[in-house]
Amino acid sequence: MAGRFAPSPTGPLHVGNLRTALVAWLLARSAGHDFLVRMEDLDRVTSSVEHEARQLRDLADLGLDWDGDVVRQSDRFARYHGAIAELAAQGLTYECFCTRREIREAASAPHGPELRYPGTCRELTPADRAARRDQRPAALRLRAPSAAVTVIDLVAGSQTAVPDDVVLRRNDGVPSYNVAVVVDDAAQGVTQVVRGDDLLASTPRQVLLQQLLGLPTPEYRHVPLIVGADGERLAKRHGAVTLEDLDGVPTGRIVGALAASLGLVPDGADVRAADLVAWFDPALVVARGRAPVALADLQRSWT
Repeated sequence: MAGRFAPSPTGPLHVGNLRTALVAWLLARSAGHDFLVRMEDLDRVTSSVEHEARQLRDLADLGLDWDGDVVRQSDRFARYHGAIAELAAQGLTYECFCTRREIREAASAPHGPELRYPGTCRELTPADRAARRDQRPAALRLRAPSAAVTVIDLVAGSQTAVPDDVVLRRNDGVPSYNVAVVVDDAAQGVTQVVRGDDLLASTPRQVLLQQLLGLPTPEYRHVPLIVGADGERLAKRHGAVTLEDLDGVPTGRIVGALAASLGLVPDGADVRAADLVAWFDPALVVARGRAPVALADLQRSWT
């Protein structure tokens, strides 16, 4: 039994990331489970060891420890390619030559928070594929069955969607995040997944991949985001959102503010992460609901 936190080492963690990490850590530790850290560094262009080191330092500074070695997806490509080969052997893959712009501009593309693939390359003839290979390299997509998948999320409730033909391997040969995350969660024995609410829409795709690969489905909890004054999820433009930005603010006040936003302690509390384990109750996170948390409310708690 294990929980995990799996950031991408492409920059510093902001307080929204740290809030999610705190929930994941408390959920695992309060149940006596292992807590794992995995670096989702598939994209070697944007990822760096410097960002990874800083993220790990920030977790430690908040009092969030982990079990075992940090796992890096960049070391595990063979596992992901093996899973893709298994899907290909089942006749569940096809080449795709579309760019993101072409998908976005396709009249048949379902538009919304998630860019969904309209199936443009699904039924190309062998001759069509050969001609397009001369123009650009192909990505590999899942030939998804047109069937609904239901995700039981323990914060957001039951979510049902028909997954689209998700990318399995990019046109540069790099395995996709959706493949990597399901392979890694299964291989590491992850049974609890806590992540931001913005990732909920992609979860049916991952559950479908788990089903097709015969992998277990963990418990999911998608927690509300912290948003800026513009209502958008945190970014550099919102100002003081990283631990480095908050240099001089006692760590206990930062942990207290994050815990208060989850309904775990009163506003203005000064606590250690370890102090929260004994009385952590996952039901409090559910009771908090799905409404996003304003950064300004957090800032008032630690100033």
